[in-house]
Amino acid sequence: MTTLGIVNAVLAGKTVPFAKGAQSAINKKPTTGRQQVSALGITDDEQGDPRFHGGVEKALHIYPTEHYPEWRKEIGEKPVLNTVGAFGENISSIGLNEYTICLEDKIRIGSTLLEVSQGRMPCWKLNVRFEQPDMSLRLQNTLRTGWYFRVLETGELGEGDEIILCDRPYPDWPLSRIMGLIFEGCLDEQELRQLLTLPLVDSWRKLVECRLDKHVVEDWSLRLLGSRE
Repeated sequence: MTTLGIVNAVLAGKTVPFAKGAQSAINKKPTTGRQQVSALGITDDEQGDPRFHGGVEKALHIYPTEHYPEWRKEIGEKPVLNTVGAFGENISSIGLNEYTICLEDKIRIGSTLLEVSQGRMPCWKLNVRFEQPDMSLRLQNTLRTGWYFRVLETGELGEGDEIILCDRPYPDWPLSRIMGLIFEGCLDEQELRQLLTLPLVDSWRKLVECRLDKHVVEDWSLRLLGSRE
């Protein structure tokens, strides 16, 4: 087992009205004390739209604290970047990122056992939150998206816990490689068929299969902009 980093903060939020008539729990705040984690994530946390957020494949979202200085350089000193939680993350981490974490890594934090399930596909709500019309696209293009865990063993976790790598079945597939192929619009048949050999979540598998079938990159305007305009 290898220690990859530490938990900087554990965050949770409640669903409230958001822009465009939507609901959102993106405004997550640091918690105090140790937090209970079920198969669906932190027990006191909520998701605004269960069609796209939450569930067993997206039980916990983790975001590297080290990305914050990079964003300040790129988009300026926006107030939302003053504290962790800007990206709606449940876990603020130190020491690991999308290039150093791999698909289906088994991770021990506190008494929980987690598994890397997928990278994040950022949506238009980040544009509103940051008052930056291309923020979701910026996350996608930089691959600084954070990622999701599924929960293999429930338990508790908290600030200061070590992030321990217990198993790495796919060392050749860091999330940056997978997301790079997806977000850069890869249509190369060999590359896409390699992706299909991996245990991708259903939505990502269907995306890859569709590219192989239709030889076109999907339209992301609804997700990234909140419209198809």
